[in-house]
Amino acid sequence: MPYSNASRRLRSIALRALLFATTSAAPALAQSVGRTEAANPAQVAGVDTAAAAALDSGATDVDAVVVTGARGSQARTIANSPVPIDIVSHAQIVETGKVGLKEIFSAIVPSFTLPAQNGGGTSASVPPFSVRGLTGDYVLVLINGKRRHSTALINNLATIGGGSTPVDLDLIPPSAIDHIEVLRDGAAAQYGSDAIAGVINIILKNSKEGGDAIATGGQDYRGAGKLGQVYTDYARPFLDGSIDFALDVDRHEPAPANGSSTGLLYPLLNGLPDPREATANTNYGSAYGRSTLDTTIDGSYNLSTPVGNGLEVYSFSTVSYRDIKDARGAYRPDDLSSLPQIFPNGFQAYRLIHETDFQFAAGVKGKFVGWDWDASSTFGRDYVWLGADNTLNASLGPTVTQTAFFMGTQTFEQWTNNLDVTRGFNIGLAKPLDVSWGLEHRWELFAQGAGEPNSYINGGYQVPNGGTPFDDLYHGRFPTAGLQSFTGTTPSDASSHSRNNYAGYVDVGTNITDPWYVGLAGRFEHYDDSSGDTASGKFTTRYEILPGLALRGAVNNGFRAPSLAEQDFSTTQNTSAVVGGVVTSAQVKFLPVNNPIAKALGATPLTPETSLNYSAGVTWEPTHHLRATVDLYEINLSNRIVKSQTLTGAPVQAILDPLGFSGLSSAQYFTNAVDTRTYGIDAVLEYQQSLGRFGQVNWSTVYAENQTSITHIKANPAVLDGFGPTFQFFGPLAQRQLTDSTPRDRIALGADWSLDKWRVHFEETRYGAYLEPLTNTVDAHFSPKWIADLDVSYEVRTDLTLSIGANNLFNTYPDKQPQSIVNLEATDTVLTGAPGYTAGAYGVPTSGGYLYGSNSPFGLNGGFYYVRAQVKF
Repeated sequence: MPYSNASRRLRSIALRALLFATTSAAPALAQSVGRTEAANPAQVAGVDTAAAAALDSGATDVDAVVVTGARGSQARTIANSPVPIDIVSHAQIVETGKVGLKEIFSAIVPSFTLPAQNGGGTSASVPPFSVRGLTGDYVLVLINGKRRHSTALINNLATIGGGSTPVDLDLIPPSAIDHIEVLRDGAAAQYGSDAIAGVINIILKNSKEGGDAIATGGQDYRGAGKLGQVYTDYARPFLDGSIDFALDVDRHEPAPANGSSTGLLYPLLNGLPDPREATANTNYGSAYGRSTLDTTIDGSYNLSTPVGNGLEVYSFSTVSYRDIKDARGAYRPDDLSSLPQIFPNGFQAYRLIHETDFQFAAGVKGKFVGWDWDASSTFGRDYVWLGADNTLNASLGPTVTQTAFFMGTQTFEQWTNNLDVTRGFNIGLAKPLDVSWGLEHRWELFAQGAGEPNSYINGGYQVPNGGTPFDDLYHGRFPTAGLQSFTGTTPSDASSHSRNNYAGYVDVGTNITDPWYVGLAGRFEHYDDSSGDTASGKFTTRYEILPGLALRGAVNNGFRAPSLAEQDFSTTQNTSAVVGGVVTSAQVKFLPVNNPIAKALGATPLTPETSLNYSAGVTWEPTHHLRATVDLYEINLSNRIVKSQTLTGAPVQAILDPLGFSGLSSAQYFTNAVDTRTYGIDAVLEYQQSLGRFGQVNWSTVYAENQTSITHIKANPAVLDGFGPTFQFFGPLAQRQLTDSTPRDRIALGADWSLDKWRVHFEETRYGAYLEPLTNTVDAHFSPKWIADLDVSYEVRTDLTLSIGANNLFNTYPDKQPQSIVNLEATDTVLTGAPGYTAGAYGVPTSGGYLYGSNSPFGLNGGFYYVRAQVKF
């Protein structure tokens, strides 16, 4: 249930009261109780340190030096950071048994949500994610502190994160990662656009020598979804520094979750079921569940070396190739698109994706008259070839037997140049005043290339009255133009657009007294497109009331410039109908805002989304073995970019026909339509316990909760007033998809036990309730579920460790949907209305999908077990 207004007000009051206490009360509470946190040398050197060994050494992850969230010469740790930061170690990454960083993050970071099957299009192949209830576009991803480029694939058909183009985390090799710093606070003033919900900074390994190889194999409990992966990492000295190489190879097979189809599959034969029904494949679809066959190869290097005169040269790069075969629409033999001359038994259409991605960064660091400086340049490119297999363009008729097609390309490129400078000044305060400033130039390009004509044209084929059962069912009908389930990019949709961004920032911070830290940051950016100029600022503070007990808080405003994909993406689906006995072509278009048709329907240039964030928290660390943090936050987003409701009907034609844009049946575009407010709380409790001769246990409890509400919806453009009072530019269905489609809360209870050569990691996670809106008035509701994960390792030799584990140990599934909901999502009304077909006698034709909904945060395929071997060298 949504929070009540009283509950929202209470949370807001509590947040502001805690923030006020953190800031204004600090001088009155000032005491000389500052603590010195020892840096963890292993983490600084880039060597992974297992959490199980931390208790004996007296060091913990709270001692690890972090570089995200506060610039300057003062070493910051989790314990004394003025903003909430989590560290994900390399050991944690390995222990999950997951494939790709998105799945790994969904298992480790409580506020990170990855829906099982988030809509259609490329969103099903490369699924988008959300953090703190906001899409991945609101999270800035860095590698070694340098901005990572986004994906070229826009999630235009996603129900969660629709229109987003976040960084594709799965194209970063996990074996190359030393640790990951997750900043849970807005940081646009420090790092720029996209950092509204937080920052993920991936720190690569930089060992001097040695490495390891990790091989994992697994499958789900039913024997599907087979996984094979090999992670390798190897470091060598390079001149006076080091270079660290990594190469990962993954192959993950599909795991369909659909049940048997219902109803008849073949057209009635002389008014009776076709004899082939007795041997028909009632499990013909595989697009529901894990629908993709993925092969991914990720490589990287990380290099740094001193070159004399106090200079250090560094460089890093990632290179990836991914091949995806994704099951999309499944078509029954009695479907209009299943021309029996080509697919007599129906077909399963497949989308093909061949993707190459790379990022290259190089820079030099040094010191000049007391200032530390870092100059760098980073270039990234994601190129996607889109194709189709085992499908057809039915509008071309049965004489065109082509079943494999080239659908087009999508490309995103980003070139970023940075100069970062910092220095500490002793001005008589408890700590030096850290002054940092920097300049940035970023160039971006988004391009779409057209596919082959047969992937989108309308061939105009009309089913004849030929006397076959198929003809009897569909004669006189015109199959949909373009490929079934998807369509190629037309020449009119193909385009290439680029822009430049120029930015400058200033960031200062110091301890006014030993226990009281204050930081200020400001940033100005200029875009040479419709995004224009933006400015943002941030105030952070931390006050240690008593040794180990501190208050912290931040206020910041931020922004997210509309992506080039949001501004320029375009796609067309051709359709056909008979009007007055004449075949008429029509189009369904997703339009860029600068398209004349979009403008005629009220589209205006997209402007940056702006945010106002508040966060306040308490940290308590009475010993090095116990740590607790509680952080409240509020994120207010204005001018949020969403997809408009599909614009269709007579009012659309009345507007467009006089302008010469006839033949368009419906249109849609992106728009700055809504304002939202997100409330949330993150709580972390960690305790390291010695069991004497029985080993030691690291206990953890993490709780994350958030709720997004819509505070304002922009009025319909004046040109659309003719749609009438019942039309809403951003309707109830889209509203609930934005606010209620992910779990409100998540609890994770973990235990990491080690004894001699044994290590056991167990985690129990509760995912909260959520719903899946189906229409403006109908929702599917899903209850909370507990999911258990187990990983057991044994060190056979110092250089060999064997492991066995299971994700979703007890084989838990989401709630099943009522049959009425399944029928609502998948019923073919053409077939149920066919002469001689009665649902009472033959059943309602459904695909067998949608059994558990689509947005489950823990998948649709139940338990998954695996074995793993790790060799060190």
